[in-house]
Amino acid sequence: MDTQAIRAQMPTLVVGHVPSNVRSFKFNIFDGQPKVSTLGFHIDPKPFEGKVIATTDEAIIVKTARAEFAVLDRTLVTEVPDEGAKVQVEPYVRRRFDGQRADTPEEQTEFTADGQPYTVKRFVLGSAPAKLPIPEPRCPELQELIVQLEQLPAPDGFRRITHLLVDAGARDITWVDPLPAEIIRTPPAIGFTVATMKFQGRVTVLYERGLDLYAVELHRDGELIERVDEVFFDVLGETLEQLIDDGSWRRIRVQCLSCRKAIRH
Repeated sequence: MDTQAIRAQMPTLVVGHVPSNVRSFKFNIFDGQPKVSTLGFHIDPKPFEGKVIATTDEAIIVKTARAEFAVLDRTLVTEVPDEGAKVQVEPYVRRRFDGQRADTPEEQTEFTADGQPYTVKRFVLGSAPAKLPIPEPRCPELQELIVQLEQLPAPDGFRRITHLLVDAGARDITWVDPLPAEIIRTPPAIGFTVATMKFQGRVTVLYERGLDLYAVELHRDGELIERVDEVFFDVLGETLEQLIDDGSWRRIRVQCLSCRKAIRH
């Protein structure tokens, strides 16, 4: 979508939909690019509702408030509604393995001096972690792999590698946590099942002690389909993206709440 062209067209597109006593209007563009706060943090937008007031070959314009609008990239929406339709819009948000938004405050139980429990909610500004559901490992190499998957960026720069795994539908997560004497015979590893347009099956990330590198294996029905050796930690996200990420996570979910018909993409 040509965002510069859309910006230039907006006054014409919204004319008649802004009250006569309002001299300016606001709009947000949703084109698959991450949103950034005024403090420079990546943020995940909230779902919203509105009325479709205009469509072009590239964009859908939704009125969300008295003088506020949303511009949706037409190539990314799951439905193209008619003008006049009331819609609910859910742009992409990073999520955790439990399905909740990754920016959901973390809850932790603390205790008073006399032993009474209470719940503390912690929220770190700009933080949206997707922690692997794996207990504290005994193997340092497995611990390092967990940290790298949780903290290293995916190639898009917005997500972490674990967000990429969540978006690929990662489930049935398993891990190998060997003792030091067994690290070569049974390498530290994390495995999971994914289902994307690129690959459906079992993915395993293994630590190769001899090379101090990683390998990524793809299995389907118990058969090895592909193995990528000598994966440096700093290209682990790129390797997994090439193997399992189909890009569908960028789609903008649009649901008609009151419309005659919609074109499904």
